[in-house]
Amino acid sequence: MTLVSVGEILWDVFDDSERLGGAPFNFAVHAHRLGHHVLFLSAVGDDERGRRALERVARLGLSTHFIQTVPGVPTGSVSVLTDSSGQPEFTIHRPAAYDRLRFGAEMLSRISAAQPAWIYYGTLIQTDPDVRQGIGELMKSTAPARRFYDVNLRTGCYTPELVRELMMSADAVKLNEDEAREFPLPGGFSAAAITRGAAGCQIRIGSDLAECPGYPVRVADTVGAGDAFAAAFLHGLERGWSAAKTGEFANRLGALVASKPGAIPDWSLDQL
Repeated sequence: MTLVSVGEILWDVFDDSERLGGAPFNFAVHAHRLGHHVLFLSAVGDDERGRRALERVARLGLSTHFIQTVPGVPTGSVSVLTDSSGQPEFTIHRPAAYDRLRFGAEMLSRISAAQPAWIYYGTLIQTDPDVRQGIGELMKSTAPARRFYDVNLRTGCYTPELVRELMMSADAVKLNEDEAREFPLPGGFSAAAITRGAAGCQIRIGSDLAECPGYPVRVADTVGAGDAFAAAFLHGLERGWSAAKTGEFANRLGALVASKPGAIPDWSLDQL
C-alpha cells in the first residue's frame, strides 16, 4: 500500500555518535522495509546535518522528493541519554527545520494523486500552528485515506488539548502505557494499540481484543522500537490480520529493533 508519513526528521545525538531518527522518519523506514510505498514529508536545514540526512534517506531507499530544505534554521537534533535498562531520555532542540515544513498546492496535488491508504502523524511537529494547519490541508486533500495517530509524547512538546484534538481526527491510534493513563482512549477508533515495553501490548481491532506478551531480548536501546511497532501494527491492519496476530508481529519487530543500537538499525525479514 501507499502510506504518507509526515513529521520530524532529526539527528539523535548520543555520547559517542549521531544517528538519524525522528519518530515519523523511523516509522517510514520500517514501513518501507515491510514492503510498502512510503511518501515521507519533512524538512531539513541548509547545513551539513541536512545534507547528511538527505544522503542517508536516499541510501535507505526512501524518496527525498517531499523533504524540503529550509535555509536559516538548523536541521533537527535531539540529545539522547539512556539509562542502564536502555530507556532513553530526550532533550529536543528547537526551533528546527521540520518546524518550517510547508504544504504547497503542488505537494498536496502530487500526494493526492498517489491515493495513499493511510496518513501517519504524531504530536511533536504539530505544536507549530502553521504546520498543524498544513497537515489539516493534507488531510482534506487525501480524504479517502485513513488516519493513524502515533501519540509519542515528549516533555514540553504537547498540550492536552492538542492531543485530544489529534486523537479525535484518527481512525487508529498507538500509545504507550503512560500516555494511555494520561489520555484514556475514547470510543470510535477502528483500531488501537497500547504498548507495554517488555510486557508486550494490548491490541484492539474492531471488537477483536488481544493481550500479546513481549519477546525477551537483550536490549541495546529502546530508541525507535515503538516506531517499528507502529509500522508493524499498521502492516497487520492493512493485511486484515487478527488482533492477536497483529500484536505478536508488532511485538516481534519492536523487540528486534530494541536489541540493536539506534532507531533504524539494519534488519531483515528473515531475522524478523
